[in-house]
Amino acid sequence: MTLSAALSTHSQKNVEVLEDFSPHPVEVIQGNFKSGILLLCDHASNHVPDDLKQLGLPDAQFERHIGYDIGAAQVTRLLAGYLKAPAALTQFSRLVIDPNRGRDDPTLVMRLSDGAVVPGNAYVNSTDIHARITRFYEPYDRVIRDFIAQFQIRGINPLIISIHSFTPVWRGVPRPWQIGFLWHEDKRLTDFLITQMQKMAHLTIGDNEPYAGGLPGDTIDRHATKHGFANTLIELRQDLIADEAGARSWAERLAPLLVEASGQKVMHEIRHIP
Repeated sequence: MTLSAALSTHSQKNVEVLEDFSPHPVEVIQGNFKSGILLLCDHASNHVPDDLKQLGLPDAQFERHIGYDIGAAQVTRLLAGYLKAPAALTQFSRLVIDPNRGRDDPTLVMRLSDGAVVPGNAYVNSTDIHARITRFYEPYDRVIRDFIAQFQIRGINPLIISIHSFTPVWRGVPRPWQIGFLWHEDKRLTDFLITQMQKMAHLTIGDNEPYAGGLPGDTIDRHATKHGFANTLIELRQDLIADEAGARSWAERLAPLLVEASGQKVMHEIRHIP
């Protein structure tokens, strides 16, 4: 079977979209825990439930990077297919609530995002935010925790890999990187992946670029760093993965490196950096 066929078959058979946004607004891809890899996509979707009335924004705003990470979900699904790895992807816009923020982060619910005022968030209070945490944020966390527990029941400490994407230009400044690897404290997986990717021609690779990893309470912090799991956050430039062909190209480029990384014993050791 070709790689493309394997990806397609896995995606069709193993994707479960939990239908009700309460209490489980998560797309779950079941996989083989022996892969040693858990894939996450924090900003997979630009969907807003009907009762939130598009947060008062026109549809066009949700097609921008402020609504979701363009192309990241497709790369995540394709990687899950190739690796036969479990994955969790959000099914709500980051403008509803951002699961890649700590609960006390002032940007957890964005009132202003890259020049766009979000009317539906302008007057949210602590009660409203708690309701969104309960409805969206906590279910995503539970799925991740449950997956990690399933790995550990089998005696496996998983590599945790979060897939994101970034805009080609930010505030008028072009970003030269095709891919960036974000890290905080534990750099073993990032270092391996950067070293391997540097062997590929014509790539500009970011090491904690286009910005540094390690927001207190973010997804990697909550589920990987605090527990000593090897991890990295992969940022792909959106213009390179916005269509099927681009997403597939990058998934096929990354997948063998992740397989190789997971085959190394050191990547599955619990490591807490002083």
